[in-house]
Amino acid sequence: MIETAEHTWFMVGRQARNLFREPIWIALMLVQPMVWLLLYGQLFKRLPSGLPGFGTTSYIEFLAPGIVVMNAFFGGSWSGMAMITDLDRGVIERFLATPVSRVALVLSQLVRAGITAAIQTLILLLIALALGARVHAGFAGWLVVLVASALVAATFAGISQGIALLVRREATMIAMANFISLPLFFLSTALISRQSVPGWIRWASKFNPLEWGVVGARDVVLSGTEWGSVAFNLGLLIATAALTATFATWCFRSYQRTL
Repeated sequence: MIETAEHTWFMVGRQARNLFREPIWIALMLVQPMVWLLLYGQLFKRLPSGLPGFGTTSYIEFLAPGIVVMNAFFGGSWSGMAMITDLDRGVIERFLATPVSRVALVLSQLVRAGITAAIQTLILLLIALALGARVHAGFAGWLVVLVASALVAATFAGISQGIALLVRREATMIAMANFISLPLFFLSTALISRQSVPGWIRWASKFNPLEWGVVGARDVVLSGTEWGSVAFNLGLLIATAALTATFATWCFRSYQRTL
């Protein structure tokens, strides 16, 4: 177990170094969610005064947790592209010739997705704070939002990594990521209150891990935090992240058998 953890952190460091070699991706990872926050915040700022269920008169305060979790969701959903790149370049096969833990090769991708999402979340929360939002639950609330976004990213990174190992083609990976992520995004309340969506979407969102992250994060940002709800939604995310990590590991073993 200790060896697996050490190997996982080594692989996370390798992926971080690869990212810093292409700084354009760092800029895009930061700028795009900022644009979402600013654009949506201005476009729909009057929604709380015309629709029920927002829990605040400030749309930017309602929107901020939805944007940070949505950003983590899309980041995790597309993380399989890094695995496709490693497969195409023969990097994974070379690692398999070393004593590195096989679990670490997959787990590091999930950890990297979670850490990246947490860093982006911190930056986005600071921007939202400058725009007039606040986290009503204080320091504990900030931690909850960071954890929620990291868990959402890791959950969908597990699915993405598994799909990448099964299909092993960039075009197929892109199609599958869009097929999964877009419907789940619209089956959530990331941008609008729960009371303002149709009943069938409200029902479907109960089974959506993205929605669990949004609700958990939003509960601590808005006033009147329900800690029982927060704990329940984070618990669901932890369990689902463990399941998707297991799925990704199974897919990796399936890939090994084809070599």
